[in-house]
Amino acid sequence: MTENNNQHLTGLFGAPVSDRENTMTAGPRGPVVMQDIFFIEQMAHFDREVIPERRMHAKGSGAFGTFTVTHDITQYTSAKIFSEIGKQTEMFARFSTVAGERGAADAERDIRGFALKFYTEEGNWDLVGNNTPVFFFRDPKLFASLNHVVKRDPKTNMHNPQSNWDFWTSLPEALHQVTILMSDRGIPNGFRHMHGFGSHTYSMYNAQGQRVWVKFHFRTQQGIENLTDEEANRIISTDRESSQRDLFNAIEQGQFPKWKMFIQVMTEEQAKNHKDNAFDLTKVWFKDEYPLIPVGEFELNRNPENYFAEVEQAAFAPTNIIPGLDFSPDKMLQGRLFSYGDTQRYRLGVNHWQIPVNYPKAVANLCPFSRDGQMRVDGNLGAHTNYYPNSYGHHQSQPQFKKPALPLNGSVYEHDFREDDTNYYEQPGKLFNLLTTEEQHRLFINTANAMHGVNDEVKRRHIRNCYKADPAYGQGIATALNIDIATVDLEN
Repeated sequence: MTENNNQHLTGLFGAPVSDRENTMTAGPRGPVVMQDIFFIEQMAHFDREVIPERRMHAKGSGAFGTFTVTHDITQYTSAKIFSEIGKQTEMFARFSTVAGERGAADAERDIRGFALKFYTEEGNWDLVGNNTPVFFFRDPKLFASLNHVVKRDPKTNMHNPQSNWDFWTSLPEALHQVTILMSDRGIPNGFRHMHGFGSHTYSMYNAQGQRVWVKFHFRTQQGIENLTDEEANRIISTDRESSQRDLFNAIEQGQFPKWKMFIQVMTEEQAKNHKDNAFDLTKVWFKDEYPLIPVGEFELNRNPENYFAEVEQAAFAPTNIIPGLDFSPDKMLQGRLFSYGDTQRYRLGVNHWQIPVNYPKAVANLCPFSRDGQMRVDGNLGAHTNYYPNSYGHHQSQPQFKKPALPLNGSVYEHDFREDDTNYYEQPGKLFNLLTTEEQHRLFINTANAMHGVNDEVKRRHIRNCYKADPAYGQGIATALNIDIATVDLEN
């Protein structure tokens, strides 16, 4: 729909509106009558303007841009987006806080969502990640519980640090993510000044059908900048949209933010012999073993014209993938393959793929099989054949795009990952020792601030987890919490 340059008001179906200000009544002081059709239409639409917010990542900002290939990785993937150096692909990026609601402040201590949509000629590719390379746990059955402890308490309707920290400290594998969240990186100074990660392990396969496992990294070219608790609180007191304002204004002023894309690559054989589970979302692949390989760069250079249409209605799902890229046995990724698309069908409807920001605009021969459903607005494929098999050659498979088989084995069972992997503490300990003395001190203070209102049992549990990562980490947290570490059972 194009904007009406005439500016004279009409109803939704084009009829002129004769009076914009005065509702039709039975007499000058009488009651409103039902036949004021513009009033009824306007209020009925107003009553339905707010759609369900995302359960996670509700507060977000977005921008359009361009991805450019700078290095050849065709030895790893046949995806056309990476087919040649210099190739450019239109894209859209959405950044968000994870736990915050629509009205949350941008500068709160939280993980940041880092979602990218590439409009490739082979379909849309969505890479749905965060600004951290790991997550709190590695099994999707805990998703709902995480949501419940970072959202509002069912009794008080307020955030409950006791529930939050009770959950986190009961999962020793969460310590890696908690350490990142409580460190300086827990409050980025705007979206432009943070790295992004695909976080999950994905896979690539080349033209010969050879598969490798990969992790995606996006490194900001604006430099890393973070906020202290005190700085963030001052910003929030005057500007709850600080990150969105910074991103929007930078693009409007021609200061287009950029990120470089890298991948880490692990062969199937390396994955079999890897010290840890290569598909464990609570752990990273160390860069000295699996170095960053440069791929390309993306630049964000256009702000949306309408926030609701192009940001609130932007729908991301890891199931939106293209030939040459594939999934992995990462249990968390497998869980997201269902939940993300299902969320968008709930929020936006079964035909949300037709919304312009989600539409696969670069595909030359789009031929979906699905028909009907609410908000079908593309002509519904007219009289085109809507069944298969048929006599006309319609809706044929494209076997040339079959993916190589995933190298999976083992019985189908609720396998307990703790039976063969209790290495929860090595990587948080290594991360702690990468921090400077000043950064470690802020980690202790941030944690103590965040644990205000948490009972001593949970505080001692966290001290014990930190101590197992590094004794100095545990001692520092104990001191910040005013707890004598001698009173903590460090072995339990």
